[in-house]
Amino acid sequence: MRRPGGGGAFGREIGPSEVSARRALARCRVTMLPSTTEAVAANTLNKGDVLATARVAGIQAAKHAATLLPMAHPVLVGNVHVNFTIADSHIDVEAAVDTIDRTGVEMEALTAATVAALTIYDMCKSTDRTMTIEQVALWEKSGGRSGTWRRDELGDGANGA
Repeated sequence: MRRPGGGGAFGREIGPSEVSARRALARCRVTMLPSTTEAVAANTLNKGDVLATARVAGIQAAKHAATLLPMAHPVLVGNVHVNFTIADSHIDVEAAVDTIDRTGVEMEALTAATVAALTIYDMCKSTDRTMTIEQVALWEKSGGRSGTWRRDELGDGANGA
């Protein structure tokens, strides 16, 4: 059997892992012109309600992470919450995913946040070509063998296990 570093890809055995409550929180930011954030907030873009559509896309994405990511195990996704904070020149996206399973939901939370951001980008691109998707990061995870981990508020280090 070939080992990591020698080529190929190898999944991790999760069978012996304990079923437990697990949670992950991911965030990212979509930067844009102030006029674009105003249009999103006022719901005046011609493609429809950007944030409602992005929320549904993020929820769907969390449920399909294992299909998109070859090393991600399918998990029983419980709750998925996708929320937005609109500022002058950006929209912050936050996705939280909960499960009771044998493996964590970090990839599901990251997938939910980024697909929600991509949906915002898609729905606003005809209005604003300057948009960027930035600061994609896991901010918190809990449950499982490794316990709780939280990114510090500055986002440049880590607190916890």
